[in-house]
Amino acid sequence: MSIKIIEFKARCNDIEEAENRLLSLSPRFIGEDDQSDFYFNVPSGRLKLREGNIENSLIYYDREDRSGAKESNVILYRHSPDKALKDILCKVHGLKVTVIKKRRIYFIDNVKFHFDRVEGLGTFIEAEAIDETGEVGTAALQKQCDHYIRFFTIPPEDFISVSYSDMLLQKINAHC
Repeated sequence: MSIKIIEFKARCNDIEEAENRLLSLSPRFIGEDDQSDFYFNVPSGRLKLREGNIENSLIYYDREDRSGAKESNVILYRHSPDKALKDILCKVHGLKVTVIKKRRIYFIDNVKFHFDRVEGLGTFIEAEAIDETGEVGTAALQKQCDHYIRFFTIPPEDFISVSYSDMLLQKINAHC
């Protein structure tokens, strides 16, 4: 399934306050997911296998590494957990890095919110304005993201331009 997403990720020092702020809008709570994201070596974009108690997907995505709301082009394959799939991906591509996180997931219409506690990195908020059908359009997705950036009063310096995998790799390389 090909999906267009406009998303933002930001460091969040008071994740409980941010989540309570979202709760004032009566979002639909999906649950708390203990996720492991296994990133693989690929020539372009990012390829990850997500294993969790709620979400299990093979995800390829390509996006610009820049702060603020940015467009992602995603190919998503939902599956049941399968050790053989991970073994094949490790054998063919090589495991790059593993991101372990606890994620609380909410939705308001087509906008998905994540409140993440990432091992070794800290706490973050993400919002993804999602167009699965091509009917919403990039401009509307951008407008939704901009609205929630203002709603959460996220200062520019808190935006994260790269993925959690890149952040972990930077941290690992800084210790070498």
